[in-house]
Amino acid sequence: MSIHVSDTNLNTIFQNIQKHSPHPSKVKIIAVTKGFNYQAIISAISKNILCIGENKVQEFFNKQTKLQTHKFESHLIGHLQSNKTKKATDLFNVIQTVDSIKLADKINNQNLSTAQRIYVQINIGNDPNKFGFQPTDIYQKIEKIELMENIKIEGIMTIIPQLQNTQDIENLFAKTRKIFEKTQKKISPTCQYLSMGMSGDYIYALKQGATHIRIGTLLYGTR
Repeated sequence: MSIHVSDTNLNTIFQNIQKHSPHPSKVKIIAVTKGFNYQAIISAISKNILCIGENKVQEFFNKQTKLQTHKFESHLIGHLQSNKTKKATDLFNVIQTVDSIKLADKINNQNLSTAQRIYVQINIGNDPNKFGFQPTDIYQKIEKIELMENIKIEGIMTIIPQLQNTQDIENLFAKTRKIFEKTQKKISPTCQYLSMGMSGDYIYALKQGATHIRIGTLLYGTR
Protein backbone atom coordinates (compact mmCIF):
# COMPACT_ATOMS: atom_id res chain seq x y z
CA MET A 1 0.00 0.00 0.00
CA SER A 2 1.39 3.38 -1.04
CA ILE A 3 1.62 5.98 1.73
CA HIS A 4 1.79 9.69 0.90
CA VAL A 5 2.26 12.90 2.82
CA SER A 6 -0.91 15.00 3.11
CA ASP A 7 -0.28 18.25 1.19
CA THR A 8 -3.10 20.03 3.04
CA ASN A 9 -1.78 19.14 6.49
CA LEU A 10 1.81 19.87 5.48
CA ASN A 11 0.82 23.36 4.35
CA THR A 12 -0.95 23.91 7.69
CA ILE A 13 2.19 22.82 9.57
CA PHE A 14 4.32 25.23 7.52
CA GLN A 15 1.87 28.05 8.27
CA ASN A 16 1.99 27.26 12.00
CA ILE A 17 5.79 27.24 11.96
CA GLN A 18 5.75 30.75 10.47
CA LYS A 19 3.09 31.91 12.90
CA HIS A 20 4.28 30.43 16.19
CA SER A 21 8.04 29.84 16.07
CA PRO A 22 10.43 32.60 17.22
CA HIS A 23 12.88 31.32 14.56
CA PRO A 24 10.85 29.69 11.75
CA SER A 25 13.83 29.35 9.40
CA LYS A 26 15.51 27.00 11.90
CA VAL A 27 12.56 24.60 12.28
CA LYS A 28 12.71 21.18 10.66
CA ILE A 29 9.91 18.65 10.41
CA ILE A 30 10.90 15.10 11.25
CA ALA A 31 8.62 12.74 9.33
CA VAL A 32 7.81 9.89 11.70
CA THR A 33 7.51 6.84 9.45
CA LYS A 34 7.26 4.01 11.97
CA GLY A 35 4.67 1.43 11.00
CA PHE A 36 4.64 2.58 7.37
CA ASN A 37 6.61 1.10 4.49
CA TYR A 38 9.60 2.72 2.81
CA GLN A 39 7.32 4.62 0.40
CA ALA A 40 6.34 6.91 3.27
CA ILE A 41 10.00 7.98 3.47
CA ILE A 42 10.18 8.55 -0.29
CA SER A 43 7.00 10.64 -0.13
CA ALA A 44 8.48 12.82 2.63
CA ILE A 45 11.70 13.33 0.68
CA SER A 46 9.67 14.34 -2.40
CA LYS A 47 8.12 17.12 -0.27
CA ASN A 48 11.61 18.25 0.82
CA ILE A 49 11.23 16.79 4.32
CA LEU A 50 14.75 15.45 4.68
CA CYS A 51 14.72 14.41 8.35
CA ILE A 52 13.20 10.96 8.81
CA GLY A 53 12.38 9.59 12.27
CA GLU A 54 12.17 5.89 13.00
CA ASN A 55 11.41 4.21 16.31
CA LYS A 56 12.85 0.75 15.79
CA VAL A 57 16.31 -0.19 14.61
CA GLN A 58 15.29 -3.37 12.80
CA GLU A 59 12.32 -1.74 11.07
CA PHE A 60 14.52 0.99 9.64
CA PHE A 61 17.18 -1.55 8.66
CA ASN A 62 14.57 -3.36 6.58
CA LYS A 63 13.47 -0.13 4.86
CA GLN A 64 16.82 1.48 4.20
CA THR A 65 17.93 -1.22 1.78
CA LYS A 66 15.33 0.24 -0.63
CA LEU A 67 16.47 3.82 -0.07
CA GLN A 68 20.12 3.70 -1.10
CA THR A 69 19.79 6.35 -3.82
CA HIS A 70 17.85 8.82 -1.64
CA LYS A 71 19.53 11.55 0.40
CA PHE A 72 18.07 12.21 3.84
CA GLU A 73 19.04 12.42 7.51
CA SER A 74 17.94 9.47 9.66
CA HIS A 75 17.00 10.03 13.30
CA LEU A 76 16.36 7.29 15.84
CA ILE A 77 13.51 8.65 17.97
CA GLY A 78 12.51 5.46 19.82
CA HIS A 79 14.12 3.89 22.87
CA LEU A 80 17.44 2.22 22.05
CA GLN A 81 18.10 -1.12 23.73
CA SER A 82 21.79 -1.47 24.52
CA ASN A 83 22.10 -4.73 22.56
CA LYS A 84 21.09 -2.81 19.38
CA THR A 85 23.71 -0.10 19.87
CA LYS A 86 26.14 -1.21 17.17
CA LYS A 87 23.42 -1.57 14.55
CA ALA A 88 21.99 1.83 15.51
CA THR A 89 25.33 3.60 15.15
CA ASP A 90 25.77 1.96 11.76
CA LEU A 91 22.32 3.00 10.55
CA PHE A 92 21.38 6.37 12.01
CA ASN A 93 22.89 9.80 11.46
CA VAL A 94 21.41 10.98 14.77
CA ILE A 95 20.37 9.05 17.87
CA GLN A 96 17.88 11.30 19.67
CA THR A 97 17.16 8.98 22.55
CA VAL A 98 20.31 8.79 24.65
CA ASP A 99 18.62 8.37 28.02
CA SER A 100 21.31 6.96 30.33
CA ILE A 101 25.03 7.15 31.00
CA LYS A 102 25.17 3.40 30.39
CA LEU A 103 23.82 3.85 26.85
CA ALA A 104 26.12 6.81 26.18
CA ASP A 105 29.09 4.67 27.29
CA LYS A 106 27.99 1.87 24.99
CA ILE A 107 27.80 4.26 22.03
CA ASN A 108 31.13 5.81 22.95
CA ASN A 109 32.80 2.39 23.01
CA GLN A 110 31.77 1.51 19.45
CA ASN A 111 34.45 1.53 16.78
CA LEU A 112 33.28 4.70 15.05
CA SER A 113 35.00 6.53 12.20
CA THR A 114 33.34 9.80 13.25
CA ALA A 115 31.68 10.87 16.49
CA GLN A 116 28.07 9.74 16.80
CA ARG A 117 25.67 12.67 16.72
CA ILE A 118 23.21 12.43 19.62
CA TYR A 119 20.48 14.29 21.46
CA VAL A 120 20.13 13.90 25.21
CA GLN A 121 16.62 12.72 26.12
CA ILE A 122 15.03 14.28 29.19
CA ASN A 123 11.97 12.94 30.98
CA ILE A 124 10.81 16.47 31.71
CA GLY A 125 7.38 15.38 33.02
CA ASN A 126 8.75 12.64 35.33
CA ASP A 127 6.47 10.23 33.49
CA PRO A 128 7.02 6.61 34.64
CA ASN A 129 6.03 5.45 31.15
CA LYS A 130 8.71 7.55 29.40
CA PHE A 131 12.46 7.17 29.12
CA GLY A 132 14.97 9.95 29.69
CA PHE A 133 17.20 11.58 32.27
CA GLN A 134 15.53 13.20 35.25
CA PRO A 135 15.73 17.01 35.16
CA THR A 136 17.04 17.12 38.74
CA ASP A 137 20.61 16.08 37.91
CA ILE A 138 20.63 16.57 34.16
CA TYR A 139 23.60 18.95 33.98
CA GLN A 140 25.95 16.53 35.76
CA LYS A 141 24.92 13.80 33.32
CA ILE A 142 25.40 16.03 30.28
CA GLU A 143 28.86 17.02 31.54
CA LYS A 144 29.82 13.34 31.65
CA ILE A 145 28.55 12.70 28.12
CA GLU A 146 30.28 15.83 26.81
CA LEU A 147 33.63 14.30 27.82
CA MET A 148 33.07 11.17 25.72
CA GLU A 149 35.32 11.33 22.65
CA ASN A 150 33.11 9.37 20.25
CA ILE A 151 29.94 11.35 20.97
CA LYS A 152 28.85 14.76 19.75
CA ILE A 153 25.95 16.29 21.66
CA GLU A 154 23.82 18.12 19.10
CA GLY A 155 20.54 18.56 20.89
CA ILE A 156 18.05 18.03 23.68
CA MET A 157 14.96 15.88 23.16
CA THR A 158 11.83 15.25 25.20
CA ILE A 159 8.52 13.39 24.96
CA ILE A 160 6.01 14.86 27.37
CA PRO A 161 3.12 13.01 29.07
CA GLN A 162 -0.34 13.18 27.51
CA LEU A 163 -1.86 16.24 29.15
CA GLN A 164 -5.16 18.06 28.66
CA ASN A 165 -4.20 21.45 30.08
CA THR A 166 -2.43 23.53 27.45
CA GLN A 167 -0.65 25.62 30.08
CA ASP A 168 0.87 22.47 31.60
CA ILE A 169 2.02 21.37 28.15
CA GLU A 170 3.66 24.70 27.41
CA ASN A 171 5.28 24.81 30.86
CA LEU A 172 7.02 21.46 30.26
CA PHE A 173 8.27 22.63 26.88
CA ALA A 174 9.48 25.88 28.48
CA LYS A 175 11.41 23.90 31.13
CA THR A 176 13.02 21.81 28.41
CA ARG A 177 14.01 24.94 26.49
CA LYS A 178 15.71 26.35 29.59
CA ILE A 179 17.74 23.15 29.99
CA PHE A 180 18.66 23.34 26.30
CA GLU A 181 19.78 26.98 26.59
CA LYS A 182 21.88 26.37 29.70
CA THR A 183 23.45 23.26 28.16
CA GLN A 184 24.40 25.18 25.03
CA LYS A 185 25.79 28.13 26.97
CA LYS A 186 27.58 26.39 29.85
CA ILE A 187 28.42 22.81 28.84
CA SER A 188 28.17 21.88 25.18
CA PRO A 189 28.38 24.58 22.48
CA THR A 190 27.63 21.94 19.81
CA CYS A 191 24.15 21.51 21.34
CA GLN A 192 22.18 23.43 18.70
CA TYR A 193 18.85 21.65 18.42
CA LEU A 194 15.70 21.22 20.50
CA SER A 195 13.49 18.27 19.52
CA MET A 196 10.04 18.41 21.07
CA GLY A 197 6.42 18.33 20.00
CA MET A 198 4.41 15.83 17.99
CA SER A 199 1.21 15.91 15.93
CA GLY A 200 -1.01 16.75 18.91
CA ASP A 201 1.11 19.39 20.64
CA TYR A 202 3.69 20.72 18.18
CA ILE A 203 2.27 24.27 18.18
CA TYR A 204 3.08 24.63 21.89
CA ALA A 205 6.55 23.24 21.24
CA LEU A 206 7.07 25.77 18.43
CA LYS A 207 6.10 28.61 20.76
CA GLN A 208 8.83 27.47 23.15
CA GLY A 209 11.53 27.35 20.50
CA ALA A 210 11.57 23.78 19.17
CA THR A 211 13.90 23.39 16.20
CA HIS A 212 12.68 19.85 15.35
CA ILE A 213 9.06 18.71 15.55
CA ARG A 214 8.31 14.99 15.15
CA ILE A 215 5.20 14.57 13.00
CA GLY A 216 3.63 11.27 11.94
CA THR A 217 -0.16 11.18 12.17
CA LEU A 218 -0.68 14.65 10.68
CA LEU A 219 1.47 13.78 7.67
CA TYR A 220 0.30 10.24 6.99
CA GLY A 221 -2.91 9.64 8.92
CA THR A 222 -3.44 7.07 11.65
CA ARG A 223 -1.60 3.77 11.54
